[in-house]
Amino acid sequence: MHIARTTYLSLGSNLGNKFENLQQAIFLIDEKIGSVAKISSIYKTTSWGFDSDDFYNICVQVSTGLNPENLLKAIHKIELSLGRKRTSEKKYKARTIDIDVLLFDNEVIFSKELIVPHKEMLNRKFVMVPLVEIAPNLMHPIEKQRLQVCLTNCTDKSEIENTYLELKRPICLSEKFNYIAIEGNIGAGKTTLTNMIAEDFNAKVILERFADNPFLPKFYEDNERYAFPLEMSFLADRYQQLSDDLAQFDLFKNFIVSDYYIFKSLIFAQVTLLKEEYFLYRKMFDIMYKEISKPDLYIYLYQETPRLIENIKKRGRDYEQNIAPEYLDKIHSGYTTFIKTEENLKTLIIDVSNKDFVNNPEDYKEIIELIKNVK
Repeated sequence: MHIARTTYLSLGSNLGNKFENLQQAIFLIDEKIGSVAKISSIYKTTSWGFDSDDFYNICVQVSTGLNPENLLKAIHKIELSLGRKRTSEKKYKARTIDIDVLLFDNEVIFSKELIVPHKEMLNRKFVMVPLVEIAPNLMHPIEKQRLQVCLTNCTDKSEIENTYLELKRPICLSEKFNYIAIEGNIGAGKTTLTNMIAEDFNAKVILERFADNPFLPKFYEDNERYAFPLEMSFLADRYQQLSDDLAQFDLFKNFIVSDYYIFKSLIFAQVTLLKEEYFLYRKMFDIMYKEISKPDLYIYLYQETPRLIENIKKRGRDYEQNIAPEYLDKIHSGYTTFIKTEENLKTLIIDVSNKDFVNNPEDYKEIIELIKNVK
């Protein structure tokens, strides 16, 4: 489990398109390090310690699951991707981007690679002015004074100018959604994706308790006999779990993500139950459905049937090994009908047939970007 830590970073640029360099750095920080909570104004200052073009400087507040060592590695990769060329020379040089760790929670760190708080931050107005803008009352871990007071005591006399240019802050998933439900056919990867999102974005996770259902193995052996008790037990359990978990707000989590939505019960019941059984089942479902909180975003993972069969065989659950492709096709048709007719849900369909979001970070990144860009 990631523990979210708050870090403050100083960013500067004085080569090329300085505004664009800072903006791209912000996007990469959000992608590689963590959610960007605050961005200061852009301040223009003269170059420090050498003659060169003026700098654009900002400070940002970031919530990260990285430890200080990995944070520094991620920063160096971002700088490299934006054209920063590091050398062994210690003298100051012009650069496309420069990112420094100023503070990391309330920690004091002295290592060969990293010193926190940054040893020069209190002596530099181009650091302190934007930092105080976004965190005036934060205490300096060593000085034991508010940053606003530290700025007042700063002896740097260089001029600093607010450009009033505004950078775009990436919106975190938790700012857009309180509850995301992820669904898909059997073997589509919905539970895996749910766990990955919960881990990376500090979300409370709700996972279907299918493994505890005693009727499931029996159903795959004798569909007609066990279909009704299976679907009724699933419905009761899903209703109970969602009612309890959605009502319990977790102060230490940012939002909720689940690997199913209760409408799944009706979709599977349509496929498995006889007409008379389904009529009775639908009455019970309609009563429960009215009481369940609706997700802010409903995600359907589409997976081609041959790939579903592959995934089912790989995960090796004995009772699933004889699932027929025709059964999976019927389940998919049920979801398609539901998505077309349910107008009150904000829905995102993602085709993952040719994606491996577990082993390919780019595929996972693409999925996250699709979610973030939902209007």
